[in-house]
Amino acid sequence: MKRPVPTYELYGEESGERPEFWLHCETIPSRSSLHHWEIGLHRHENFFQILYIAGGSGDATFGGRSEAILPPAIVTVPAGASHGFRFSRDVDGFVFTVLASHLPASGGRSRLGAWLAAPRLTPLGDGEDGRYIADTLKRLAAEWEGRRSHRTVLLDSYLMTVLTLTERLAQAPPNEKGLGETNNERRMELFDALLQQHYLTHQPAAFYARELSLSPTHLNRITRAMTGKSVQEIIAARLLTAARRELVFTRASVQEISFRLGFSDPAYFSRFFVRHNGMTPRAWRIAERLRLGA
Repeated sequence: MKRPVPTYELYGEESGERPEFWLHCETIPSRSSLHHWEIGLHRHENFFQILYIAGGSGDATFGGRSEAILPPAIVTVPAGASHGFRFSRDVDGFVFTVLASHLPASGGRSRLGAWLAAPRLTPLGDGEDGRYIADTLKRLAAEWEGRRSHRTVLLDSYLMTVLTLTERLAQAPPNEKGLGETNNERRMELFDALLQQHYLTHQPAAFYARELSLSPTHLNRITRAMTGKSVQEIIAARLLTAARRELVFTRASVQEISFRLGFSDPAYFSRFFVRHNGMTPRAWRIAERLRLGA
């Protein structure tokens, strides 16, 4: 009879031992050496993992499929995916464990979201993008370890840079790096950049369409084709993601969070949150912190 694949938060720790983090970093040798350099098949219910292999060698197993790891390389593993590893004793690199809900692109039908939904082994090669990804991961590890001011902003930025560049590196044909974006993908990238800049000011869908020189109908058609959501739904989702982060990872009051997110009326913020999340901000905060053990 086949044994069930165990579920861990960090490998070897039971699910009830919930750590208090949205991102955790450790070296690959620090944990794999405790298990004779072999990480058995397992999964993580709530966490996305990135392994950066800078030296040594090994094998990655995804379900019943195994792939040889030759550095420099990155392994990305979504929540719920069965995976395991065998490493040589001279392996070098980092493991980053990220709360899956912290990744804004981890779902939906965007190109990055679809790519992140399956486990991947991506060789970094010796090109400029590969070197930049490796350097950014080293900065990510140093920033996590340093625990200095404003680190959440930097951790977010480094993390999304790594994932976006890795997806581009993995998907681009060998002789056409960076030339594969469609017009709609470029428009979505511009929309996302505008949204990141203006979502706290609660601009309407017509504002983004005007900035992109499109009609609101055309922009809605693009966003539905690329993500399955309307412009307004994407705007609301960005606000909701920011609200959830504030509620879980800060001690600010609901009123303070509502003002930070550009809501002039805390009661309206609460109604917005209930409409999109099914419970009040305060109730969701308590439930989520209990779930995560925070």
